[in-house]
Amino acid sequence: MIDNKNSRIDFNGQLIYVGIDVHKKFWQVSIYTKDFEHKTFSSPPEVEAIVRYLQRTFPGGTYLCAYEAGYSGYWISQKFSSEGIKCIIANPADIPAKDKEKRIKNDRIDSRKIARALRNGELDSIYVHNPERLGDRSIVRMRHITIRKLTRTKNQIKAHISFYGINPENEEIKPNWSKKHINWLDLVSLEKRNGNIALKVLIDEYKYQKKVVLELTKQIKELSQSEYYKQNADNLITIPGISTLSAMILLTEIGDINRFKSLDQLNSYVGLVPGEYSSGGNEHITGIVHRGNTLLRRILIEIAWVAVKKDPSLLLAFNLYIKRMAKNKAIVKIARKLLNRIRFILKNKLDYEIALV
Repeated sequence: MIDNKNSRIDFNGQLIYVGIDVHKKFWQVSIYTKDFEHKTFSSPPEVEAIVRYLQRTFPGGTYLCAYEAGYSGYWISQKFSSEGIKCIIANPADIPAKDKEKRIKNDRIDSRKIARALRNGELDSIYVHNPERLGDRSIVRMRHITIRKLTRTKNQIKAHISFYGINPENEEIKPNWSKKHINWLDLVSLEKRNGNIALKVLIDEYKYQKKVVLELTKQIKELSQSEYYKQNADNLITIPGISTLSAMILLTEIGDINRFKSLDQLNSYVGLVPGEYSSGGNEHITGIVHRGNTLLRRILIEIAWVAVKKDPSLLLAFNLYIKRMAKNKAIVKIARKLLNRIRFILKNKLDYEIALV
């Protein structure tokens, strides 16, 4: 629209849709208006550069941006918000694509389909935690990642000494990774000098990772007693199978429990819902879907295995389930029951009470 009085272009009241395919060195940007595709171009990886272009090309317009959730995190969305521009972070699996776009993939196509879906109202934003809660989640996730590294290093040490014919099971020191066992490993001497060097590197790596795990564990336990988490953490650890550490995984991954309007939404977020394929009146229910928060799903199933041994009502339900299905499927149903109880506890700030059969 041209404002004749001031002889300038004015897009006041018009929506401008911006799809961004984010990369480290550049961003591919597609801009759509209500009626046409304006342009697709490469931009420096800076929010300010896109904002300047929009304000120069579409002055007075209302801008709406979107990009795929991924390695770039939430800072782009937060930066756009600070500029007064709404920005959606979309789940990549939820962005509609034409058959051609599924078969031919490049940055220009990706940015265009984001912009098009945004214009068509087909994109929902994932939930964005506030920066402080994101920091809390990062430290809890880092402990989980470091434990996985620690387990891998243990396996590498066992494989390395086994390669040279040393079996800890045959030694006086049991391979339980106690201080005594580590001292024994320090004294192990292999036939070859370079084999000893490699073993020392692995043992040093194990010691470092063990130190990191202990430090992160201390920090997380202190965090659990902070004002924001204390009541919820104390309520959760009354559930059989939930420790302070697993409670903090639940709290930092779920975030605000009230953001889930129903138990079905929470189950979907965790990934504890069955898949379905139905056509022509024929229905086929598959196993749990492969989308959702895998860390939450894993920890809930681990908790469920402990809970069935300590809660008579859950044990009764489990025994009924295994009469008609495999145990690994039955435990998923127990995990759903537990998730329902976790939701109730977090919403009502109550301790867990074991039901007597």
